Amino acid sequence: MVTAVEQAVLEAQRPAEDGGWEPTAADLVLARQTAVALDGAVGPADVQDSLPRIERLAGLRGALAGLALSVARIHGHLAWFLAQCASGFAPVLHWRALPAPGGRAFDAVLRPTDQLADAERAVRLPAAMLARTGSSGKPNG
Repeated sequence: MVTAVEQAVLEAQRPAEDGGWEPTAADLVLARQTAVALDGAVGPADVQDSLPRIERLAGLRGALAGLALSVARIHGHLAWFLAQCASGFAPVLHWRALPAPGGRAFDAVLRPTDQLADAERAVRLPAAMLARTGSSGKPNG
C-alpha cells in the first residue's frame, strides 16, 4: 500500500514542479481539510500500535471515507491525486478485525498488525503532502 501511495505522491508533485498545476484557493482549503481528516483517522505510529485491531481498522476505513468525501468536492489535479490515494487504500475494504462466526465474512480477511501499520504509514504520506500543500500552496512545499 505504501508503494502505491508513494507513487501517487510523486506523480502529484511533478505537475507542481513543472508549473502544470497551480493550486486554486479551493484546492488549498480542501488540501488542509483532508490533511486534518487523515491525521484524525490515523494517529502517530506509537499511538496506533497500542490500539486494538478493530480501532485501527476503523481509522483506516475513516481515512478512506475522508478521501472519498474530498474527491466528491473537487476536480482537476487534486481530485485525481485523492482518487489515486483512495484506490491505493482499497484493500482496507476487504479487511476485517474480528473472527467471522460461521465463516460468513463476504471474503473479508484478517490482516496481521504489520499490514495495518503499513496501511497507516500509507495514510500519513498524503496527509503530510496535503498539509504542506495547504500551508504553502505547493504540493512539494
